[in-house]
Amino acid sequence: MIISLFSGILGLLISLLIIAFFILGERKILGYSQFRKGPNKVGIIGLLQSFSDLLKLIVKFKLYHFQSRSYVSLFGVYLIMCLVICYCFIYGGYYSFSCTKFSLLWFLVITSFTSYSLLCLGWGSYSKYSFLGSIRSAFGSVSFEACFMCIVVYSALCYSSYSLSDILLVDWYSVILYPCVYLLFLILILCETNRTPFDYAESESELVSGFNVEYSSIFFTCLFACEYIIIFIFSWLGSVLMFGDSIIGWLFMSLHLIFFMWARATLPRIRYDFFVNFFWSVCLPLLILSFFIIVN
Repeated sequence: MIISLFSGILGLLISLLIIAFFILGERKILGYSQFRKGPNKVGIIGLLQSFSDLLKLIVKFKLYHFQSRSYVSLFGVYLIMCLVICYCFIYGGYYSFSCTKFSLLWFLVITSFTSYSLLCLGWGSYSKYSFLGSIRSAFGSVSFEACFMCIVVYSALCYSSYSLSDILLVDWYSVILYPCVYLLFLILILCETNRTPFDYAESESELVSGFNVEYSSIFFTCLFACEYIIIFIFSWLGSVLMFGDSIIGWLFMSLHLIFFMWARATLPRIRYDFFVNFFWSVCLPLLILSFFIIVN
């Protein structure tokens, strides 16, 4: 129990440190893609910019009353924070002796609660635009869950285990088929993390930042940090599924994070009906077809 608690806390701290520099790297890449410098004033070449922004958001704390913020929205913030902490416990448990035999299934269980937190965040803001953004994001999360469930079952068929610590490429068909399935997984996590071109929860040109438009100070910081921690956790999960715990896996995870930055800087937003049709008419049938291939 003590080892599990310590590994979870350590996993959360490592995740927070990584996303601080990930945010800085993303802002740098976005800056150079738009022919500007990006943050470069705070610290050496802007290395302390993320910590400066965090301090500014914490200092500008605001007391909310029921007239301006529903308790439902605060419950949504606390719920998504708890879900992210659970992700970090799985991440920390992978590198300790507390890794469970059903760690992949725990990913599926935690993900299933994400849509509830998004609905609470949007509905509790007393804004039709925030609620519209949360509905979009919640339906995208449900679409992700249906396809992610297929990914989990497919991984169990390939590796004969639901534990991340037992994942090894042991059969020739998994080596051939899994990269093809991973391309679909990459598209899925772009949706789950509200990233371009599937950032329907935060469509700035349409919804003015989506469900988090009315949040500020520590609540906005929590939502912002949770989104980036989920990006890191799922990038790490993809590297473990493909290469296990190896140097190649860590390099692959780094390329994965760079892909998230590149996608935000270059890809346009896709129409929502095209996005829904792709998930339910293309991704899901292809993943189900992969079951028949690997079973037969």
